[in-house]
This record gives sequence, structure tokens and C-alpha cells, in this order.
Amino acid sequence: MLLALVFGLPLALHAQGCDSDPVPRRSDWPVYGGQAEGDHYSALSQINRSNVQQLKEAWKFDAAEEGGLETSPIVVGRTLYAYTASQKVIALNASTGELLWKFESGIRSTQPARGVAYWTDGRHGRVLAGVAHYLYALDAHTGKPILSFGEQGRIDLRKNLRGDYLSQSVDLTSPGIVYKDLIIVGGRNPETYPSPPGDIRAFDIRTGRLRWTFHTIPHPGEFGYATWPPNAWKTAGAANNWAGMALDERRGIVYVPTGSAVFDFYGADRVGDDLFADTLLALDAGTGKRLWHFQGVHHDTWDRDFPSPPALLSVRHKGSCVDAIAQTTKQGYLYLFNRTTGRPLFPIEERPYPPSQVPGEVLSPTQPFQAIPTPFTRQILTKDLLTTRTPEAHEWAVKEFATFHGGGQFFPIGLNQETIVFPCFLGGAEWGGPAVDRTRGVIYVNANEMACVLGLTENRPTASTGERIYHNQCSLCHGKDLSGSPPVYPSLVDVGKRLTPAQIEARISQGGGRMPSFPNLRDAHLQALVQFLTKQAPAGAAADPDEGAIYSSASDGTSMKYEVTGSRDFVDAEGYPAITPPWGTLNAIDLNTGRYLWKIPLGEYPELAAKGIAGTGSENYGGPIVTAGTLLFIGATVFDRKFRAFDSRTGELLWETVLPFAGVATPATYMVDGKQYVVIASGGGKDPKAHSGSLYIAFALP
Repeated sequence: MLLALVFGLPLALHAQGCDSDPVPRRSDWPVYGGQAEGDHYSALSQINRSNVQQLKEAWKFDAAEEGGLETSPIVVGRTLYAYTASQKVIALNASTGELLWKFESGIRSTQPARGVAYWTDGRHGRVLAGVAHYLYALDAHTGKPILSFGEQGRIDLRKNLRGDYLSQSVDLTSPGIVYKDLIIVGGRNPETYPSPPGDIRAFDIRTGRLRWTFHTIPHPGEFGYATWPPNAWKTAGAANNWAGMALDERRGIVYVPTGSAVFDFYGADRVGDDLFADTLLALDAGTGKRLWHFQGVHHDTWDRDFPSPPALLSVRHKGSCVDAIAQTTKQGYLYLFNRTTGRPLFPIEERPYPPSQVPGEVLSPTQPFQAIPTPFTRQILTKDLLTTRTPEAHEWAVKEFATFHGGGQFFPIGLNQETIVFPCFLGGAEWGGPAVDRTRGVIYVNANEMACVLGLTENRPTASTGERIYHNQCSLCHGKDLSGSPPVYPSLVDVGKRLTPAQIEARISQGGGRMPSFPNLRDAHLQALVQFLTKQAPAGAAADPDEGAIYSSASDGTSMKYEVTGSRDFVDAEGYPAITPPWGTLNAIDLNTGRYLWKIPLGEYPELAAKGIAGTGSENYGGPIVTAGTLLFIGATVFDRKFRAFDSRTGELLWETVLPFAGVATPATYMVDGKQYVVIASGGGKDPKAHSGSLYIAFALP
């Protein structure tokens, strides 16, 4: 049954948009998200509601690697460009899946790699691909680095930030966006100190020369400087664009969503609103000049990054057609703005929230709230929403819930008491991004409905430098007791029995999965951390180098007075969400009116479905695409490994198939030689009980 009926959501039956974009739609998929507008829309309709049930596998490419995939491939003409699980860049024949070339940088990285960018001067094409902290320019025909770009074919993104570039950690997990002869990039930064600033930078595509920089942590004299403590620009970190961008090419405006500043859950060292963290920025794409901005969270201590590129579309507003921009959020709000002026198309109000009781922490007294559209996730966790999957699970959840405080949006993180964060900081909406039916002004958003738990405790000095480093750098994710929160944050208990010291050192230095690299940890400090993790006996005084000077109460403000006890999902003893379903949803919202057209659960747990507990929804990553054939394609669901096609007008399931590994990536669709294909990365990597791989699978009509 549609959740719009179950929850009494407003249900609209028709939507009439006004697509005023004069740019003709291509039959390939040349940009991450389909087009630079980030709309995940295709004008193809060969595959449609009447024949989608006939879809068959057309080709498969297996890179024979483990590790998982989050890549949405691009297709330019007859060639598909993508990554393998170890960040090798590949080019495939888009009609057969035949490997045309493979670029191996020599760096084995398991950081998320969600896509590449493409540029052409009309004669020669270039693939712009991030591998760890490098941005490569590759010849699109051969896959060889273009040596005239940057330093022998690549740019080191650690440079031109601040301080010693060898100590910086920044990775390009989402592709940059191309505007004329510029490639505009952000990057993924650590969520603990030391972290570089999240500068937005534009490089010359031909030479790799830096052309402009926008400081998301403003420098003296720049707009927003007063929203931080004096000189924060010298030490504060992140406020970075890790999720990707969208572009209005005709107007020359690039739209850049940013994430939170470090530390994620504690901000006494950055008192103020912290512009431009958690902000949707509209920048002049040619110069980097700020045109307008909207900050979604002031002084964020809940990790409320804007999680995906926004989507550009046109809507009917007060009788007129308006070129708009839609931005999804982790907290379940969907914001809609005039893309030229930044004026909200639905009212946004500042609502009061309680202050923090943590000494030194000064939260903003208000946060933005938008009532229309209604949030696409539940906003307050109460006792009546606790799981009823079994009587035992319910009883456990009730007892556990009674020990927490919070339960609502923007509730202050507690000191020495765990706090419920709902929706979880893993979403609401996540990095896959929404899809837009441009002809109707309808947006489709897949969402997680999970609760998370965390708290703060005083960070007391310890006798071991390794332990001090662990609490300042690692406990945010892996917990004070090393137990983590699998599968997102693996346990480090007895890690020395699973990995050698050399393997642990490599993972710390290079990062992997959700974990960023920590190049700042070197030599004796790195050895001290490894000794702590493996419980090795210290090798004399050398195990406590410099008495931990830079990791204890450092005068530069880069050490937490309070540490996070460890973030974890609120799940029952069997690992299922400890709240009532839906645990994941797919939502269709008419942005002309702000009304929901339909809302359905997305995904299931196969073992629960076998017991008759179906339609629960599940954790999901990767977004949808929508086509002129009135179809919505989406993988995303972590546990059932299904790839599905829905009727975009009604939410009816029309077709599904089980993939070898979960398709936690956004699909793509394109046409070659008169045949339409739909392709998705099948890699898994999110379910700790399942294997992972590195496949691309394309489907077409017989």
C-alpha cells in the first residue's frame, strides 16, 4: 500500500511542470548525474511502461576485484567510462561491455570513487578522474595521461591549501564539474583535526593551472569571516564539497553544496554560525565569486552535510514558470530556490532549539525549517515508534531508549549521556542524489529512516601517546572502546590479530572506504598509534614521542576537550533497526505544489521477507534515474541486491532483478545504434554478511 495513504500524506494525482531549458537532451549520459544540471533525467523512451518487463541482461563487465562500487558511469557517444573497485579507470564499449582500455595509476585506493568527468575541444576528449588525492587528465581514446596537464598528467590536490601539503588529506571521491575550459572540484576531508580547509578550486583543463579559489572558511576581509572566531581560517578544517556539484551552463553558475566543519559533533573551538559550512553556494563558474548562499545548519554539531549535488529544474510557481534548484538534506528537508536569486520558493522559517549543556559549546539559538514539502523522513523518535518486530526486540528497544535523551531534530548532543540523532547522520537523503522528471516538475528522492546514537565524554589525558592519538583521531568513528559500529565503522578490537602492523600503517596512511587518509601521522606518532591498536609492548621511550605534544592540549586548538563516545546505529540485538518500518523509502514530490504524489517502502531484508515481514524498506545508497518512458530505475538497496523499475507516475513496481552484488550506485541510461541500455554498478560492500565485487551490468530489450 502506498505510504501516502498509510501516513495521511497529501496525495496529488497530477503534476504539470514547465521545462523551459532550451538545451536539447542528449541520448548518451555524458556527465555524472546525466547532465550538468544534476537531474538524473533521460529523454529516451524506447524502454517504457509497456515493455520494461522484457528487459534482459545485454552485457556484463567483471573487473574481478573485491571492495564494492559506488560509481555512476558516464557514457560519451559509444564509450562508457568508470572505475573499478581499486580505482582503476576503465573505458568500455557501451554496446558490448568490451574493455577498450584501463588506466592504472599505481595507487591502490579503496576510497569511494563515484564518477569521472569528460571534456572535449571538439576534436580530442579528456577524462578527468580522481584517484586518491590526485586529479588525472587522461586521453579519452587511449587512457594515457596527458603529460602537459599539471605535473606529468596529474594535479596533487593537497597543494595550494595551507601548510605542508604532505600532511594534508583530501581525496576526490565525487567528480568535478566542467565549465568551458575549467574543471571545478571540491574534495573529501577528514572529520577530525588536522583537516585542510574545504576550498572550492577551478583548474585549467588544458594546463592544470589553478585559476580560482573560493574559501569556504573565509579569510580576513571576506564575506562570512565574522561568523568564525578570529584566525579560525588558519586552523579550522573541512566545510568541504565532497558530494559533487551542479551547473547552469547558460547562466555560468555552479552550485556547490558543502558539509560540516571539524569536529563533526563538537564546536566549542569554532563558536559562530561557521559560514560556509552546511551551505548551498551559488558561485560564478568563471571567477568563483559568490552570487548567493543558503546555510542549512548553523554551527553544525550533528554532521548535517548537504549530501548530494542539487538538481536544476523549472517549476510553475504562482502562475509563472521559474527556473529553480532543489537540494535534498540528511534531515529530510527538501529546499527549493529560485536558482538565479536564491529566493526560497516555499517559506523557510528560523525555529528555536535548546542550548547545549556541554561547557564551552554555543549552539545557534535557531535553525532553518521548511514545512512545505513536508519532510520525507520522520522527525521525532518517540516510544510508540520503537520496533515491534518481536516482543523481545520491542522490550529491548524500550529499555535502551529510556537511557537516551533527545529524539528530535537539532537536539543538543549530551555529555556523559547518549543522544538519539533522528534522522541519522547517514540520512535522510544521501549521496546518490534525487532524480527529476523535467516535463512535470516532479522530484524523486530515496531516503534512509534510521536512528543513530552518540554522546560526548571528557577527553582525559592518558599515559600513552598512541591512546591519545586514537581518541583524537579515531574514536569519532570507531568508538572510545574500539568497538565501532559495523558495517559502517568496523570494530578495531583485536585488529592486530587480523592485520599486520604494516597493513595497519598502510590503511592509516592511505585510508579506504569511509575512512580518509591520515598523512599527518608519521614516523614515531604512527608507530605509537599502531602499538596502541595492536597492544604491542612499547619500545622504550620511543613509544611516547614528544610526549604527544601535538595531540594533547595543543595551543593551536586542534585537540578536542571532549571526545565522541562512538557513533552507532540504533539497532536491536539481531542487527535490525530498532524503530518501526519503513526503514527506507522512495518519494515522489510535485515541486509545483510541494505535495507528495506517492511514497513507498524501498528494499527489504530477504530473511525477514521469507518470514512474511516484507515491505519494510531498508538502508539504501545510490540514487534513481527517471526517463521520458515514465520509468524510474533504482538499485540502492543494501540487503536484497535488487535493481528495480517503477512507474514514475504511480510508484507501481514494474520490473526487478537480483544483482550479483548490491547496486549501491546510481544507474545510467543511453542509446547506441538505436538501442537503449540501462547500466548499473554491482559491487556491494555495505552488507557485512555479503561478498563484494566490481561488475557493471547493462540491460536492454531483446
